[in-house]
Amino acid sequence: MTIGICGLGLIGGSAAKAYKQNAPDVRVLGYDKNPTSQSYALLCGMIDGTLDKDTLPECDLVLIALYPDAAVTYMQEIAPLLKKDCVLMDLCGVKQQVCSIGFALAEQYGFCFVGGHPMAGTHNSGIKYTKANLFAGAPMVIVPPTYEDILLLDRIKHLLSPMGFGSITVSTAEEHDRMIAFTSQLAHVVSNAYVKSPTARSHKGFSAGSYKDMTRVAWLNEYMWSELFLQNDQPLLYEIDSLIASLTKYRDAIANGDKDTLRQLLADGRIAKEQIDGRKTSK
Repeated sequence: MTIGICGLGLIGGSAAKAYKQNAPDVRVLGYDKNPTSQSYALLCGMIDGTLDKDTLPECDLVLIALYPDAAVTYMQEIAPLLKKDCVLMDLCGVKQQVCSIGFALAEQYGFCFVGGHPMAGTHNSGIKYTKANLFAGAPMVIVPPTYEDILLLDRIKHLLSPMGFGSITVSTAEEHDRMIAFTSQLAHVVSNAYVKSPTARSHKGFSAGSYKDMTRVAWLNEYMWSELFLQNDQPLLYEIDSLIASLTKYRDAIANGDKDTLRQLLADGRIAKEQIDGRKTSK
């Protein structure tokens, strides 16, 4: 089996390492627009060869680990080169635009497109931070062309097995983007805004776990995340507006010295967390 990976940064490079480590019989081809990254991947054995117009027709699976706009451009370029039984999968953090174009190209040229989003990563980016176990035990979300094709879903599970995902969730592109606005994008916005407080520069000696948890994803790639946010603007705006409305209630209770309201707001949040985690709710 031959796997092609376009983009050898954190996600694509880690995928290449996972296949090399866990499926040594799989031939891994890769491409990165950065010549240094491409040469490094070949030199260290991360990939077996170069993914290009000559080798693309040999691939059984092609993974696209690029920003969404670049992923769309790449799909449009390579679509005529893919063989009929090839599976093309993007690994972008938003799905609606990419999947819409991917499904259309697949129908036009006869290959299979499946949207994908590995729920794994770090605040670091680039080939130097890649690791074979990045996806071990992590969730993977896929957006197939149809829910009814059990054989396709089983094939996808088999193709992705060397990456070591802990679970695979099947979703629509719309549902994926709605959920990811809350579980990932909002967290990055809040963390990035939180560290802009003037007080943050004096935190040493006064901060512990809470500060670390709140600021972990403030260290982000602004080029990638701005593209993801803007492509998912409406779901993300809904989450930001909901948070602002909720924070305003806390602020008003504190400003008014309203202990009863503040206690109730805090209790409501604690109970919501207990229910989400499946714990027995306490009064």
